Amino acid sequence: MSKRLRFQLEQESPEEACREVPQEPPQLFCDDNQITRRDKCLQYQEHRDHMAYRVQETAENYRKLFQEILNSLKEKLEVAKSILADEQERMVLMQEEEQNLKEMIESEYRLRFRLMMEENEVNFQSLQGYIFNLNLREVSQNQLIEFAAELKEKFQEILQRLNDLGRENMDKLKESQVSLSEQICSLQKMTAELEKKCGQSASVLLQNARYALAKSESLLLQCLEPARIADLSLCPTGMSKMLEVLQRPVTLDTQTAHPCLMVSEDLRSIRLRNVQQEVPSHPERLDFSATVLGVESFTSGRHYWEVDVAEAAQWQLGLCRGSADASGDKVLLTGSLMGTDFTLWAFPPLQRVSSREQMHRVGVFLDCESGHIAFYDATWRSLIYSFAYLTFHGPLRPVFSLCLSRGGVHSGSLSICLPHASSRHGALSPQ
Repeated sequence: MSKRLRFQLEQESPEEACREVPQEPPQLFCDDNQITRRDKCLQYQEHRDHMAYRVQETAENYRKLFQEILNSLKEKLEVAKSILADEQERMVLMQEEEQNLKEMIESEYRLRFRLMMEENEVNFQSLQGYIFNLNLREVSQNQLIEFAAELKEKFQEILQRLNDLGRENMDKLKESQVSLSEQICSLQKMTAELEKKCGQSASVLLQNARYALAKSESLLLQCLEPARIADLSLCPTGMSKMLEVLQRPVTLDTQTAHPCLMVSEDLRSIRLRNVQQEVPSHPERLDFSATVLGVESFTSGRHYWEVDVAEAAQWQLGLCRGSADASGDKVLLTGSLMGTDFTLWAFPPLQRVSSREQMHRVGVFLDCESGHIAFYDATWRSLIYSFAYLTFHGPLRPVFSLCLSRGGVHSGSLSICLPHASSRHGALSPQ
């Protein structure tokens, strides 16, 4: 029996219950055997050591306890329904995420293959000034075929890993939904049973009261947990070394800088000011967010640059068409550090990418001809997110942004990294 009920019942001792002698022996409830008997019946040897209480008082105490448990069961039932709805939504979102990641991986493979082909051609052309070798082209082609096969195998393994993780996650979510559905069914049945009991007469309510109490308390002790699934972004694609070859120095356009931004003399870094500075009016100056555009604008070719964001709690990088005002076309990656939680968001459409450790260096890649924009973790050399088959209407400009706080002291900075000391005549590889 519940300790609370035992305490309530013991407030009126058996002696007090029998102090007034009625015309006929009163009905008492033997809590040990869960039976109702007349006072004389409880004097038999089998009941002598048992605690007995008046039926009416015992029933009311049980009724109060059942009502308390009933309220808790109803609350838990709503929680279970909410978690089940979340699990169903997670299943849909996970399928979408898996398909999105698959498309990104395939897009990255096509990019890496094109870059490898170009690197091979550049390396071959660089040897034309040396003694001509009839077998040189054949050797180069054989090497390209070998590396292309390795690259394809590598990306097939990544896709297989993604498929395996997706299937495991789906199985866990299905199991979670079955378990939650069973718990909801049990909670609904127990709730209906207790509601019925609370409306019954004293003698009927006490029938199997302890069993109902134990069953309901057991349900309350069961844990309600969502499924723990793997992060699908843990299927790293790596990063082409050719991106380092494509890396270019990007500079900041002070005429577009928000008044709260302090731009460094070398036009490579921005920092937030605590007070807005007086700046000359300019049609491209941004005043709705702490943003500045790059001087460069791109209409063709491939371009890559890296940004150090280690000192920024909240930042935004990407590209925009024309200006970065609210009506402009933008492709953005946003990083946000809140306490120890770091999250990444991609736009458009706005969607959470994954939960990772705080970023230190982010790479931005643009291929104007193929409509490809990608963001990389340049520290760990892995793809963060990519957009493929985009259509660009007009020149694109780099976007750099820090978050304006609503009060207190601003903090944070970001810097455009200088290009790697790399040569276009590097060794061909499938990496």
